[in-house]
Amino acid sequence: MYRSLTGTPRDVVLLVGRVVLAYILMMHALNKIQAGVFDTAAVFSKFGIPLAIAAASFTIVVELVVSVSLLLGLRMVVPSALMVFVMAGAIYFVHGQNGLFMADNGWALVGVIICALLAFMVSGPGRFSADDLIAKHAERRIEQTQAIPRQTVSV
Repeated sequence: MYRSLTGTPRDVVLLVGRVVLAYILMMHALNKIQAGVFDTAAVFSKFGIPLAIAAASFTIVVELVVSVSLLLGLRMVVPSALMVFVMAGAIYFVHGQNGLFMADNGWALVGVIICALLAFMVSGPGRFSADDLIAKHAERRIEQTQAIPRQTVSV
């Protein structure tokens, strides 16, 4: 029977995957920021994306937030879901009609990003993450609370 990675190897792979994906998405956000929101919106408009200025702003913010979220391994589900929404829009408006291959401006990279985000949404960030630190801290607080003897007051 085949088993997936467990323990430290699993957590290292999740960390490396999160860092690489965060870097890719951060570079896409920085590219849009360097171009400027209005120029990015003009490009979005050429592709037929409605409300281009709002869509460009939303996309930049989501790319930045999900990059930080992935990098830290912090509350990744909602930002990742928003990024999947953005990537689905990229397939629908830009890449889908160009086929699969990136050389033709196809949807391959966008599809891989969606798959990676979905995998992180399902697996979680792993042990080397802010979420894990927060969970351990919460467990310690619960243990400390339960260890304190309760005094009863008689009336």
